[in-house]
Amino acid sequence: MYGLIWRILPGPWISKFIMALGLLAGAAALLWFFAFPAISPHMPFNDGAVDTSSFGGEEPGGTPEEEGVPADGGLPGNEDGTGAEEAPASEEGF
Repeated sequence: MYGLIWRILPGPWISKFIMALGLLAGAAALLWFFAFPAISPHMPFNDGAVDTSSFGGEEPGGTPEEEGVPADGGLPGNEDGTGAEEAPASEEGF
């Protein structure tokens, strides 16, 4: 098939090469902008197995404090619950 396309294109080999690259780029653009978006909803990689229905809302069991989880998340460290401790100040001023 590629030999047939090469023989059909007119001109010397450099112009055939440039036209073949143009045909390849055109075919890729058609696939990228028309074919792939058209078949995307039918592909299996769009079927997620993770339930995201509770994201952004309240948990079904109530607030975390009601379920025994501390308000700071139970992380060791600062009182703000970030879990990060302050680095000691250096005497050299760095």
